[in-house]
Amino acid sequence: KKFDYKERKNMKIEIPEMLNLYKQGTVQIIDIRFPEEYQTYSFSFIKSIPLNELPERLGELDKTKIIVTICPHYDRAEIARTYLTLKGYRSKYLVAGTVGLAEYLRGDMAKDFIDSIKK
Repeated sequence: KKFDYKERKNMKIEIPEMLNLYKQGTVQIIDIRFPEEYQTYSFSFIKSIPLNELPERLGELDKTKIIVTICPHYDRAEIARTYLTLKGYRSKYLVAGTVGLAEYLRGDMAKDFIDSIKK
């Protein structure tokens, strides 16, 4: 019943905002891809909880943070976000997905980001 244009906008997050919120410690990023996908490539600062394991692993999520779900594009991430929202979590999905994040965090951008979270 609460779904409106504001919620439609709030359910999405872009890469720069997500990374900034991660640096501030206000989001937990969850990669919901299959284990084989995660093994192929992953991000050291993102937790893997495959979509099909999410219901049993809710205890690993921090209810004080915004949960950002990611997958290659956004379809599974949106499924996970909807589920989490229905379970009472504040959640968003990464619009650009892991594909976009990998493209964004290349070369100097990767180094700058990792250096910034080590501080």
